[in-house]
This record gives sequence, structure tokens and C-alpha cells, in this order.
Amino acid sequence: MKKYMGNENNYPKYDNYNGINVNRTADIPADYVGYMGVPITFLNKYNPDQFEIIKFRKGDDNKDLAINGKNPYFRIIIKAK
Repeated sequence: MKKYMGNENNYPKYDNYNGINVNRTADIPADYVGYMGVPITFLNKYNPDQFEIIKFRKGDDNKDLAINGKNPYFRIIIKAK
């Protein structure tokens, strides 16, 4: 697994949600304890003992998640258990 600490630039924060964007399931950081937006392909590898699914696609403002004003593809917000 990847590390968040020391690689923060690879995980941009959302404009409208307190979480980071993870572009590939393989890049989910092992040392991050907050919310993460992951691609829908995450569902193929989802382990309920390891991660909790928080919500789908929307930020705190009920609009699609955004990074610097742009919307990434569909994201699932998760949190490590």
C-alpha cells in the first residue's frame, strides 16, 4: 500500500468535502485516517472489515465532489476502520 505522509501532493483535497481524492484503488494510502474518495472500481475489491463506505459522489453541499472547481469521475467516499 501507498503512504500519505510525505506524499500529500499526490492526494488533493476536495473543495466541498473534508477528504482526499485517490485516483486508483491501488493508491489508497495505508496511513490515512480520514475520508477518501475512491473510484467506483473500489467496489470490486471492497472488504467491509477494512473499510466503511460513507457516501457516494456528493460533497457537503450536495453537489458533485470537486477539486479546484473540476469534478473527478464518480467517487465513493470511504474511511478505513
